[in-house]
Amino acid sequence: MRKIFPFVAIAALVAFIPRSAEPQTIAPGQTRADYYAWLAKNPGDRDNVRAFRDFLMQRDVEDVVPTWQLVRTSSSWHQCSAERFEVAPMQQWDNIVATLAFVEREVEPAIGEVEALSAYRNEGLNSCSGGRPASAHRMFFAMDLKPADENVDRDELVRELCAAHREAGRDYSTGLGFYSGVRFHLDSSGYRKWGPNGRGATSPCNRV
Repeated sequence: MRKIFPFVAIAALVAFIPRSAEPQTIAPGQTRADYYAWLAKNPGDRDNVRAFRDFLMQRDVEDVVPTWQLVRTSSSWHQCSAERFEVAPMQQWDNIVATLAFVEREVEPAIGEVEALSAYRNEGLNSCSGGRPASAHRMFFAMDLKPADENVDRDELVRELCAAHREAGRDYSTGLGFYSGVRFHLDSSGYRKWGPNGRGATSPCNRV
């Protein structure tokens, strides 16, 4: 039986919907090589990443998305003069567990492996990136993702993700948002859906 995650009050959900889309591609400075260079500069970052990975292992979600992708901040990091990688505060680590579980159990069986392009954003970066004060990224509920398989097109992506959201999204309190192309948003801060302009009425799930 699936674990049921608590819902957030409907009135509060609007605050979690992003106001703007980000590029679909990996931002310069956020490759795996850049991640290792970032780690090499500060032993404290290495310790934080190690502790975070240990936490994910304890929750059985360490292999859903590579840990180094979960510390990518925002595709707008450079424009915002922010860090390209950052470990979320420890008190927020639990928030990403249900999101990763939904990816593992519902998303990846449908579209294959995914790549996380953006996850935790601190207050300043979240504001600069166009996020609302109570953004799901700000609280580490959220990831922006794309399929690892470049053969997955938008029509297939929408069809499969909308079906997964209808079937199991309430169980995980899943928010599903679509940008243009094949970049999409998932979080576990409330069951809802939206399209590229951040409105539920424009979600492509309404047409599937």
